[in-house]
Amino acid sequence: MATPSNIHLNPSHKSSFQLPSLSQESAKTASQLLQQNHDNHHIFFNSSGFHNHIAHHILTIYALGASPSTLQKQYDANANYQRPPGKVEEKIVKEMKDPEVFRKYLGDEKYYNDYLVFFQGEMEEKGWESVVNEVLFKGDERGDDVLVRLFSGFLHPIIHLGFGIEFAQPGIIAEALAQAACHSNWIKPLYLDSEKAAKKSQKEATPSKPIIDLLNEIRSDSKLTNSPHWDDSNKIRDGILARAPQEMIKYASQYHINDPSSDLVRETAEMIEACTYYTAGAQHPPKQTMFDFYFMHCVNSSIFFPAFLKQDWLSQENKVRLLEWKVRTDLAMYASRRSPKILKEEISGFKGKKEDSWENIFERVRELPDDGHASKLVRAVAHGKQYCQKFEGEKGFVFNGESWDKLGNMVIESVEATGSNWVRSAGFDEAWVDYKDRPLAVL
Repeated sequence: MATPSNIHLNPSHKSSFQLPSLSQESAKTASQLLQQNHDNHHIFFNSSGFHNHIAHHILTIYALGASPSTLQKQYDANANYQRPPGKVEEKIVKEMKDPEVFRKYLGDEKYYNDYLVFFQGEMEEKGWESVVNEVLFKGDERGDDVLVRLFSGFLHPIIHLGFGIEFAQPGIIAEALAQAACHSNWIKPLYLDSEKAAKKSQKEATPSKPIIDLLNEIRSDSKLTNSPHWDDSNKIRDGILARAPQEMIKYASQYHINDPSSDLVRETAEMIEACTYYTAGAQHPPKQTMFDFYFMHCVNSSIFFPAFLKQDWLSQENKVRLLEWKVRTDLAMYASRRSPKILKEEISGFKGKKEDSWENIFERVRELPDDGHASKLVRAVAHGKQYCQKFEGEKGFVFNGESWDKLGNMVIESVEATGSNWVRSAGFDEAWVDYKDRPLAVL
């Protein structure tokens, strides 16, 4: 049984996207490996805040049908550079019940294991659903602060939470909350100021704009597009939020869901397709096809929002809030990489080495030497095809089934290519210098 301290996968449990049948043997191996990671490793593999992706990787390739031997191989490849979680300070854990003490340690990775044990204890006492609601969605100052941290770190904490909820694993959810608590909150103005401006627009009955329209407007705004500089260490913090904060908030606040009874399935599908569209279309011909490292996280996190919608313990108001914050993240991420032109023809006209089936793409990415990013992207794109197909042709949607199939091949070929798997900051010419040009077409 899955508990806040015990990982136990049930192969009959249906996640957002998985192969039709998963073996008991793979479920057992994946559970054991996730437990080892849970017990023995920190959520960051170094003091600079680089994330431990083992849980993401194992759960993703498990859902894509990985065998026990493949699961073990991939775990071994990424476990050797992890670090131990650190000693638990029982006094601190007990004191964290006091909100002031809880806040005292926020933003410091040193206290990850203390937060983990604290959240596990809270879940044992109250149930994980109640704890998530209390910590993230209470609507008070602490709740908003931790929710901001959940969206920090290029969406890693919310990705981790999404895996825990999607696979019904309280232990992974406890890790996610502890991870969020260890992140900084400098990005708070993007969310809270945008939310405030959006609520004003809603009172004035100003309609929300399609996400793709907002992407085009952001690209046309020269001040915002040029606000991130190549030498910025963090192009959201030191770029757009330092040099064009009001412009970013202006566009971010123009996406809002006026009616909480809106069709959130459609709104979620629009989010999934829009972030996938700019991630795939941010190419730089004649350079080889590559995917931006930062944009990729927006796509990889998109798969969990349908799972959030299915949670009856989560209020409709908070489902709306999660989706609005996700779209605002996507808009800010796009602007932060200098708003690259979205080349739809790079998707529709993609001609790879071969047009492979999804089944073969899954097999290739299961075996790929990776830390989980590539397999997550493949699975998110496959899920996007499944989830968005019924909205094909509607306003705000640009893909058809063939587009999604091409995307699957684009992803796997790009990560199998020689060199780095990802381009970083695709809107900058400098980002593409070290990548190869495509072979000339033979006429």
